[in-house]
Amino acid sequence: MIQIPNIASAAKRLRQSEERRGRNRARKAAIKRTIKQIRRHIEAGDKEGAASLLPELAKATDKAAQRNAIHKNKAARIKSRWTRKVQAL
Repeated sequence: MIQIPNIASAAKRLRQSEERRGRNRARKAAIKRTIKQIRRHIEAGDKEGAASLLPELAKATDKAAQRNAIHKNKAARIKSRWTRKVQAL
């Protein structure tokens, strides 16, 4: 269903929320993309390759948490889990 606001301020809020939704989706996609790359390196047994991507993952998760795309505790949990997985290699 398409939303059609009757009030100018509601129309502006709709535009803003659509723009923010797109930005948040891009931030979350960056996290998922980096996790997939790390997972590939782990499956191949390439610890150095996986470890080199951890700072990129930390940056993406911290940016998303800073902008409220994800919760700060979720960002911490993602970083912690993937760091432990890389260290276990």
